[in-house]
Amino acid sequence: MSERVDTVLMVPFGSQGVDGPTTLRLEPGETGLPGPSYMKGHFITTLKKSSLGERLPRPLSALKMQRVSAAIRRAFDPDSPA
Repeated sequence: MSERVDTVLMVPFGSQGVDGPTTLRLEPGETGLPGPSYMKGHFITTLKKSSLGERLPRPLSALKMQRVSAAIRRAFDPDSPA
């Protein structure tokens, strides 16, 4: 995380959702929640770092992060490869 920027990009997720080009199903072991969740790339936003708590290690694998990036990209460009 850069010290020069006071915001971070945030991709929300919740327990309700369906698989789609801009959503990604996350399993309980990936989120720490008891059931599956859906990451929603079409709702990407910024969040002030000052509103965050302790930074925890990222539990998502490199492959899953690539899929998150692809879902965000498809939110901006529907013709982007899946």
